[in-house]
Amino acid sequence: MNWTSVLIAFLLYFFLGGLWFTLLFKKAYAQSLGKVGQLPEKPAPIFIVGPALCSFVITIATSVLIYALDISTISSAIEFAMIVGIGYLVANTVNIAINPNIPNPILYGIISGTYHLTGITIVCVVLVLMKA
Repeated sequence: MNWTSVLIAFLLYFFLGGLWFTLLFKKAYAQSLGKVGQLPEKPAPIFIVGPALCSFVITIATSVLIYALDISTISSAIEFAMIVGIGYLVANTVNIAINPNIPNPILYGIISGTYHLTGITIVCVVLVLMKA
């Protein structure tokens, strides 16, 4: 496994999340949580460290699978990203959203699910491009 590619892919995935939820879709994300105008400007450390750790674990697991399945082309990386992204990340995100604590579960699922689908696609492409 190429740990440099894992680190680069993880950083891109993690920073995409920062942009996604605080800049690109900040208002829609707050709306999905029923907290328009209520999200803190400076989130507590757990809201930064937690997603970072999760993104890192996802990136490592993805790298292991890419090597185990011998995925070596960009088209195969994208195909794999769609399977994993939709089959696990998006489906699980929507499943988590469907509970009484999320007032707009479909909106939350769309915003967070597409973040993970975009992120895992970037991760897969980087890992395959830098595959040793």
